[in-house]
Amino acid sequence: MSPLMSGSTVLVTGAGSGIGRAVVLACAGRGMSVAALDVDAARAASAADEANAAGSPRAVGIACDVSVEASVREGYDQAVTALGGFDGVCANAGIEINAPLHEFGLDQWRRVLEVNLVGMFLTCREALRRLVEAGSPGSIVCTSSPSAFVGFAGGGNSAYAASKGGVSAFVRSAALDYAPYGIRVNAVVPGATDTPMLVTGRDEAARADQLAHIRSVASSQIPLGRLGRPEEIAAAVVWLLSSDASYVTGSHLVCDGGLLAKSANDF
Repeated sequence: MSPLMSGSTVLVTGAGSGIGRAVVLACAGRGMSVAALDVDAARAASAADEANAAGSPRAVGIACDVSVEASVREGYDQAVTALGGFDGVCANAGIEINAPLHEFGLDQWRRVLEVNLVGMFLTCREALRRLVEAGSPGSIVCTSSPSAFVGFAGGGNSAYAASKGGVSAFVRSAALDYAPYGIRVNAVVPGATDTPMLVTGRDEAARADQLAHIRSVASSQIPLGRLGRPEEIAAAVVWLLSSDASYVTGSHLVCDGGLLAKSANDF
């Protein structure tokens, strides 16, 4: 069966909110079974419930900390037991901690890389091991970022940028290694997207003010004049995972409203 057609199964990490949740619902709406993995068990269960309501034949929520090897293995075990296997994986779980580099704590730096880079590695390694052992083709999409390619003018982004740069390098290498097995590995590159992660680490009132500011800046700085919507990024993920992208591997699909294409100079 071609990956991510009706009747297929996809496993999504970071599925409790934002882009991950949108991917779960996009897959559900196309008649796919979904394993929604998130470090927050309640959010994972909620995403699975929404997926079932949206038309998924079978959806299951699973608590999983992608930075912990045993948790990732157990998450896959539960998904396979509940759903019978998988055709595609969206390695999406991520966090962001921002601070000037000279003030950045080692524990903070390690935590960002443990979730964003080590977690992506563990998620992909477990998928690849199982697909290779089964002799099955498959499709994996990792979530990268424009910060893998350019610096953010707002600053304080060194740990996140380093983690996403690693994701992008990993995707290129893994795609070459596993092409002979019929397994494709790609990345989606979301720009500023209207999700809770955009304004983390603030109280509710401060988040609302910051989000209003970000939307205002987006209208002038992003060529398409707005933030991205999670469902727009999810549509790109589904395409990369699907047989419609059967000749695409080792690639980055940029969904950023034109931001990376824009020079900082207006002359």
